[in-house]
Amino acid sequence: MLTRQFTSGRIRKAEYDPATRQLDLHWDQGNVLAYKQVPEEVFRRLCAAPNPTTYWEDRIAEEYPKGTPRSSGKPAGGPTLKDLFGDGG
Repeated sequence: MLTRQFTSGRIRKAEYDPATRQLDLHWDQGNVLAYKQVPEEVFRRLCAAPNPTTYWEDRIAEEYPKGTPRSSGKPAGGPTLKDLFGDGG
């Protein structure tokens, strides 16, 4: 799996699996979008783009089918709001 961290912009991390050709994009708000059948060259160009979010909008968002993310983007094992505040009932 190839991974690239971004320090600015809305995309925080891109994960690419060459075997399945799936690209998972982790966003600044914690959500993850997955795209299938993405060529490795598209991942490389995303990583090299001056503005990865613009590259995603122009070259990925509408070009490749959406998939199921490998992870939710949320930290594993941490407390949930239900853990902290109860279920309200």
